[in-house]
Amino acid sequence: MHFCSHCLSLLFLLVVGTAVLCVAVTVTTTTTTTSLHGFRGCAVREFSFVAQKPGCRGQKVTTEACWGRCHTWERPVPDPPYIHRHHRVCTYSRTRQMTVRLAGCQPDVSPLYHYPMALHCHCAVCSTQDTECETF
Repeated sequence: MHFCSHCLSLLFLLVVGTAVLCVAVTVTTTTTTTSLHGFRGCAVREFSFVAQKPGCRGQKVTTEACWGRCHTWERPVPDPPYIHRHHRVCTYSRTRQMTVRLAGCQPDVSPLYHYPMALHCHCAVCSTQDTECETF
């Protein structure tokens, strides 16, 4: 009996430690700080990338992009294609086209680089017109 009380105490400490770790991990969006563990859905978030094009030097750009987790599911079916999928991703619903002038471009290369800035995001089926989609 004495051994079991030690096991229960250890188990309790592991559970509490895991809960504290989950609460400590947070994500800062442009409007609020949200627990990563509890966040579901889509949000606009600050994002940095290197704008590159042939004939110009790369340049760091900071913009707003979509970030989040969306509800998806797969169901096995007995006939081809053997699986029914419903995959939604966090993607743009409204954007503004932005332009940055890249430095160090060759004379025959336009220094203008265009990219979308997220104004509003939502969960939707991935469209390759405005989002980099993984093949399912």
